[in-house]
Amino acid sequence: MALFLSTFVNRVDKKGRVSVPATFRAALAAQSFAGIVCYRSFTNACIEGCGMDFMERLSDGAQSFDAFSAEQEDLSALIFADARQLPWDPEGRIVLPEDILAHAGISESVSFVGKGQTFQIWAPDAYKAVEAEIRARALQSRPTLPLRPRVSS
Repeated sequence: MALFLSTFVNRVDKKGRVSVPATFRAALAAQSFAGIVCYRSFTNACIEGCGMDFMERLSDGAQSFDAFSAEQEDLSALIFADARQLPWDPEGRIVLPEDILAHAGISESVSFVGKGQTFQIWAPDAYKAVEAEIRARALQSRPTLPLRPRVSS
């Protein structure tokens, strides 16, 4: 499973190409698809990103809904129908489609934001505002995270 850490800001060129952070590419090196999978977030003005292995896990999870149910249809449209497989070029760049850039309000640069097994791509100023809100909420609620024992294989 790929693991995405840290935040990186990279420039977007006139053709919509952007360099994927080297650590993200390294995390995805063993995947069956040489690139990333992206779709428009349905909870934020950003782009959701992951590797093919995570998309497969999402697909497995979607099977828990009844076939042709409203929930299954909605998730299929919001995630799988909207997802794009974006291969990287020899320089480690991807091309972000116009509709995805517009959804996230991205023009000149992007913030790749590691979220563990997934990542997000934001307009840098938009992410700074959201990050400030997240930190303010965390100061109030002091969230905790249970640590489960690692299962060795």
